[in-house]
Amino acid sequence: MKALMIEGLEACAFHEIEEPRPGPGEVLLSIRHVALCGSDLATFKGLNPLVALPRIPGHEIGGEIEAVGPGVPAEFAPGKRAIVVPYTSCGVCPSCRAGRVNACRSNRTLGVQQNGGLAERIVLPFGKLILNDTLPPRHLALVEPLSVGFHAVARGRIDAKDKVVVLGCGMIGMGAIAGAAFRGAEVIAVDIGAAKTELAKHYGAKHTIDAREEDVAKRVEELTAGDGANVVIEAVGLPATQVQAIDLVGFSGRVVYIGYAKEPVSYKTQFFNLKELDIMGSRNAMISDFRNVIDFLEHRAVPPDDLISKVFPFAEAEKALPYWVAERDRTVKVMIER
Repeated sequence: MKALMIEGLEACAFHEIEEPRPGPGEVLLSIRHVALCGSDLATFKGLNPLVALPRIPGHEIGGEIEAVGPGVPAEFAPGKRAIVVPYTSCGVCPSCRAGRVNACRSNRTLGVQQNGGLAERIVLPFGKLILNDTLPPRHLALVEPLSVGFHAVARGRIDAKDKVVVLGCGMIGMGAIAGAAFRGAEVIAVDIGAAKTELAKHYGAKHTIDAREEDVAKRVEELTAGDGANVVIEAVGLPATQVQAIDLVGFSGRVVYIGYAKEPVSYKTQFFNLKELDIMGSRNAMISDFRNVIDFLEHRAVPPDDLISKVFPFAEAEKALPYWVAERDRTVKVMIER
């Protein structure tokens, strides 16, 4: 069968690989949609230290069950549509023992530490599939990236009393905006350029700040009556925005980092203490986050097609990552459809 592999720096091509076959407890999933993630883009640009090349990218996956192995529950029947949970968990590390399996020490995410879903078919344990015949097929591949933002909202303990700044209105940031608004918080969305900040309003941002046109700190001060944000969620991963999160959060506030900088970050750490901040990382998502996103999408009056910037047919998948590189400022999500 065919699979797209990232071979090297900004180089990808189709390869013929062996057809997978499901073993005990496994499901053969026919891939219908793969949405590309920032981690796939980083791999393509040679900026992902977690990846060894060549690698089949793709962990935001929606598909249809084609066959099952022995011992798979009857509900996982051929023809059922499914969302993929692309992480692994060892069950024995400190995170797993604490019930935080999303942060497993030995996690191997599809498309990162192991080959991903940009292929015709993939075999997975049935426990890594969430069955869903309600959402449109394209939207199944949006659940995982939105779940990452919802998980950051859960980490930040956000509720309706909070004023929340989200730095970055890409797909992960959009999930954080939607998740915070879903809990009733007042959301201030920050990005560069009007396209993404306008889109953020569709997902619950009450206020938006174009960092090219406005002084972000001054505007946040105005919108919070000088108190600063109760919570800042950083979904960019640049040193400047990592530091900015500490500047924008108020006293006794919470900072949640989804993005991580690829180089050292210099902080004035006295603000950690003076503000008595809760500073948290956020990694991947829990099954509960997936369920919350599904509920959000199923009850949303307007379908989330505006999050999908460009769709490529599977036969042209090798064009998708170069397109994203060229159109990054205007792109939220690139999807491959089969």
